[in-house]
Amino acid sequence: MSVTFTEAEHQICTVARMIEEDKIYYIAAGGPPYLSMLLAMNRHASNVTYALENGTIGPNPDLPLDLFMTLVSSKSDYKSVMWTNMNMTNWFASIGLFEYGILAGLQIDEWGNFNSAYLGGDYYHPERRFGGAGGATEIASLCWKTIIMTDQQKRKFVKKPDFISSPGYIDGSPDARERAGIPRGTHPYRVVTGMAMFGYDDETRRMKLLAIAPWVTVENVLAEMDFEPVMPDQVEKMVPPTEEELDILRVAIDPRGQSIDKGKQISF
Repeated sequence: MSVTFTEAEHQICTVARMIEEDKIYYIAAGGPPYLSMLLAMNRHASNVTYALENGTIGPNPDLPLDLFMTLVSSKSDYKSVMWTNMNMTNWFASIGLFEYGILAGLQIDEWGNFNSAYLGGDYYHPERRFGGAGGATEIASLCWKTIIMTDQQKRKFVKKPDFISSPGYIDGSPDARERAGIPRGTHPYRVVTGMAMFGYDDETRRMKLLAIAPWVTVENVLAEMDFEPVMPDQVEKMVPPTEEELDILRVAIDPRGQSIDKGKQISF
């Protein structure tokens, strides 16, 4: 029996399965990263701990909630074990307490540097300005591993971002992050889209294709990139969403479809 879902739902389910109950996460407040965490909490990792950029630590949100009200909201911050501020949360990250960061970005390059600020023009005269990094710079710099969620589009996988708001491997040279003052051992970990999953090559630190969705080809993925990633000997297949995962997303988390009704419709 086929299941119908969107590319956004596939992406969210993929990242949710990567979330482990015994780890601590520092995540973007809203959008796919936030939904991935809520799905994991309501499926297989009920006791996972996460922090948000506003200083909320360990919340257990009262669902469903308005996904445009995910910061400083009584429902999203329900039963938090601690509510501090961004500076305190970043300090916790700086001493190594957060294993993973989960973020979304506008553009990303082959070294994992990404842009959350603007598109086109320059910083002072952009063609389109977005919300900016918020806590993303600290999350990408201080968490041990960072997962980025974005769309598989050529305008997003670029050779040179319009602006770098959060660091990956910077220029890809050995110890580039350390020379920039970023803690040793922290690094970009995965990039997840509705079509593919990427990691990074251990030697070159360039983005590496790991897996593709079963309804696309490698050529489909590469056609939506402005640079060519490192290619493995074998590209794995991603697992589509299950009916259980989709039910949780659509009924318990985002019944209005504010974040999940995005991208192409897939029947598989």
